[in-house]
Amino acid sequence: MYLGIDLHKRYAQVAVMDLEGEIVEEVRVKNANLDDLAQRYAGSRAVIEATSNYYHVYDTLAEDLDVTVAHPGKLTLIARSDKKTDRVDAKELARLLRLNSVPQSYVPTDEIREARALVRGRQTLVEDRTKFANKIHGLLADNGITQTVKPLSVEGREFLRELSLPSPWDSLLDSYLDVVETLTEQMTQLEAAIEERAGSLKETQLLMTIPGVSYYSALLVYAELGEIDRFDGHKEVVSYMGLTPTIRESGDSRIEGGISKRGSGRVRWILVQSAYSAVYTCKDAYLSTFFHRLNRRMNSKKAIVATARKLLVSMYYMLVREEVYDPPGVSA
Repeated sequence: MYLGIDLHKRYAQVAVMDLEGEIVEEVRVKNANLDDLAQRYAGSRAVIEATSNYYHVYDTLAEDLDVTVAHPGKLTLIARSDKKTDRVDAKELARLLRLNSVPQSYVPTDEIREARALVRGRQTLVEDRTKFANKIHGLLADNGITQTVKPLSVEGREFLRELSLPSPWDSLLDSYLDVVETLTEQMTQLEAAIEERAGSLKETQLLMTIPGVSYYSALLVYAELGEIDRFDGHKEVVSYMGLTPTIRESGDSRIEGGISKRGSGRVRWILVQSAYSAVYTCKDAYLSTFFHRLNRRMNSKKAIVATARKLLVSMYYMLVREEVYDPPGVSA
């Protein structure tokens, strides 16, 4: 049997297809009850999409079924359907599975899931804290205060605590500052956990031998890359992270555009930041020489992105070969 499972937050629409391609059952099931369905069709194949809540469902189903996780962005047949409903999607998933045509998504190990939870959790706290810092800036502007203040710094918050504003802005300011301080404390606790996790993994220990790569950036790259042996080469890794230049060809002309920006934007950002650090702060000879050579014929933004791409290639080979950072001679 082939089970197409259109997964939602609390329920799933399931279509069961037999070997001849006929639908034998359609049912809407609460996610909490999917284990009963899996046991009833034990030994069958199933497919779910890689939604935000698929980990737990995957683990539950995998105890009794052979589960494939579909890449949602590549399910073009479903996306282009004129009649896009839960029932249609579930049946289409089952059909694709029967035809062995499901574009598969990577299912990370428990270790990598935990690393992802840590780095993504930190990002959420950073974004929330920035949001409230911006609220404070807006509140000050509403009261005609143009002085530059940094709510994310200790000194800035001390200044704001002493500020006298009319009601109700004084209460709002106190509330926003309380949130910023709470989030700062939570970030500090989470960063300690991230540092501990990065120090315990051989992969991140290797990555941290690169000048400019901290425990956070190492764990972020490791978490988003996943198991390195799932890639066939460094070009596949670069493409996966969206750092491959786009090419447009027409007739005899060939134009190289910006990077594709597929994959994780947070990894591209951290790679660029690490490249900046390696070039300007740590002055790593290998990456600095590469950057400055490019910078002589292109703007610094393009040069640093290319350096970040070269950094990612180095990371790939370090992880594959299980070697510390030891780049070839600068003259190479």
